[in-house]
Amino acid sequence: MQHNIDVLISQAEIEKRIEELATEIKRDFNGESFTLVGILKGSVMFMVDLAKKLDCDIELDFMDISSYGAGKESSGVIQFLKDLEQPITGKNVLIVEDIVDTGRTLSHLIKHLKNQEPNILKVCTLLDKPERRVVEGIKIDYTGFVIPDKFVIGYGLDYDQKYRNLPYIGVVID
Repeated sequence: MQHNIDVLISQAEIEKRIEELATEIKRDFNGESFTLVGILKGSVMFMVDLAKKLDCDIELDFMDISSYGAGKESSGVIQFLKDLEQPITGKNVLIVEDIVDTGRTLSHLIKHLKNQEPNILKVCTLLDKPERRVVEGIKIDYTGFVIPDKFVIGYGLDYDQKYRNLPYIGVVID
């Protein structure tokens, strides 16, 4: 079934903001190496484009965490489907998220990674939906865009595993 989609954030806006985020991140890590931890599958497009702009010593690793089924709403049950391949003890780590909404998944993820005692643990998200936040006190160090409480797709974000390959962020119009 095809959906009507309105563009919320254009490809050009995404590219420009990633360039700005990379500049901020490089400045803050001050030439030190760090590990980008991408949260599968949604963050892949963002993480790859961000990594290309970081002309410094980085490593890439991935985790797969699920709180969604096939629908538009989080189930609220957090499952770690894939953990890191490399230890992060004593390392500088930047979590790369596609979107932060309720904060439940990110809160669990931060606790999980802090238990491994990284040197620095920071969070970068392409999209932030603060209207949906139910977990207080989550610190997001780098935010691409703050968006309204709408279901978004594209640029890695999916609706039932579809639309990830759109080069922009869109809103499904029912």
